[in-house]
Amino acid sequence: MSKPTKCVSVQTARDLQNNWVATRQPEIDRTLGYIDTREFFYSVEELEEFLNYVKDESKKQGITNPGIRIYFGAYNDEKSNKATVFLAPTNGDDKNSDNNYNIDPFNLNQGGWPPKNY
Repeated sequence: MSKPTKCVSVQTARDLQNNWVATRQPEIDRTLGYIDTREFFYSVEELEEFLNYVKDESKKQGITNPGIRIYFGAYNDEKSNKATVFLAPTNGDDKNSDNNYNIDPFNLNQGGWPPKNY
């Protein structure tokens, strides 16, 4: 299998992470009063399971090319108030595709602590 066209170099990824940490993390931490998480972990198996679920459920709805939108979120419960992300299926593979609210989003990830730099 060849490398996907949207891959970036390790250095580009490090630059993106470093820029986020330098320009956003201090303000978030200052506002919240604590260090928030900024990286999230899913196993490849978990992601494949979710993507296969989205493909199967989309096909049942007549959607042949679903997409995935990644949202930032934050917990607000007795276990955590940290940041999170969730993956939301869409009705198409275009950035302007509507969310598919007939398929549940994917969450319940793990974040490294303290947050791991890339």
